[in-house]
Amino acid sequence: MAGVTLDAVRKVYPGGVEAVRGVSLDVQNGSFCVLVGPSGCGKSTLLRMVAGLETISSGTVRIGARVVNDLEPAGRDIAMVFQNYALYPHMSVYENMAYGLRNRGTPKAEIAARVAEAARILAVEPYLQRRPRELSGGQRQRVAMGRAIVRQPQVFLFDEPLSNLDAKLRVQMRVEIKRLQKSLGVTSLYVTHDQVEAMTLSDQLVVLNGGLVEQAGPPTELYRRPATRFVAGFLGSPGMNFIAGTAAEGGTIRIGDLTWPAPVGAAARPGTAVELGLRPEDLRVADDGEPALPFTVEFAEELGASRLVHGRIAGSAAAVQLPAEAAPLLGTVPVTARAEAVHLFDAETGRRL
Repeated sequence: MAGVTLDAVRKVYPGGVEAVRGVSLDVQNGSFCVLVGPSGCGKSTLLRMVAGLETISSGTVRIGARVVNDLEPAGRDIAMVFQNYALYPHMSVYENMAYGLRNRGTPKAEIAARVAEAARILAVEPYLQRRPRELSGGQRQRVAMGRAIVRQPQVFLFDEPLSNLDAKLRVQMRVEIKRLQKSLGVTSLYVTHDQVEAMTLSDQLVVLNGGLVEQAGPPTELYRRPATRFVAGFLGSPGMNFIAGTAAEGGTIRIGDLTWPAPVGAAARPGTAVELGLRPEDLRVADDGEPALPFTVEFAEELGASRLVHGRIAGSAAAVQLPAEAAPLLGTVPVTARAEAVHLFDAETGRRL
């Protein structure tokens, strides 16, 4: 097993299109690192450069102590799990899982032992003689992971492996992947556009935007202290509410005709255009005397364990998440949040203040 280090990695395609714009990243040995971001942000390109499936325009990729820029994929000691499974349709499950080992000249007895162990871990033992077309989507994905496991690589690479599965199966497979990675202890890089998947799987979360790293760190840190408005808006379901305002004297924010206290530690020159960030689950009905914003209710979504109430605050679309047993909100109600749960961003740069 080994860590992965990227140092100022860039990818420029013919015509000058820069897909990855100098990414530096240190993935510790044994950790689960998730690359997340919208379509076109460079996450899959970055993963493919680590795998050796894309050339590197500049910068350095290391796996362990080795620089692998010029190594073929087979020489990098990695195993990759793809979105479309990439199974050979004419081969049985056993043959698909054994294929890479046979190409390496691994002894038959060792192949049989490794395949049997991977099949046991992934609960695909009853399907070893079936063809991929005889399996469900979830079973095929398990086989694809089994093919990676038997190679006993230093690094696992996952390229949106769950995107072809239905919602219920995605949750189930997400739990299985996390459990599997923890039990094997293999360094893993995982690409997804699903921010819930990213939050739940990762030890280290990397949010990419336009070929650059917006923020990297533990997922709870990115969620609770996003460095930019982009990260704040991308992470969270339902998403963060953003309310336009202006920094005023005395450490306050002017929102229309109202005044709101600036978050502790946030500093903005009076007159600066800002955006207040409030997560739906952090909002509640204000008590008398508390700083509050008027929330005009439009409709509610019943989610079983909670209720998501949609409306507007100072002209901006907003939502408040309440427990299912909470009293319904009607008309216009004052809402507030704990001081430590309020975020403030520069409206021009998007940076956290």
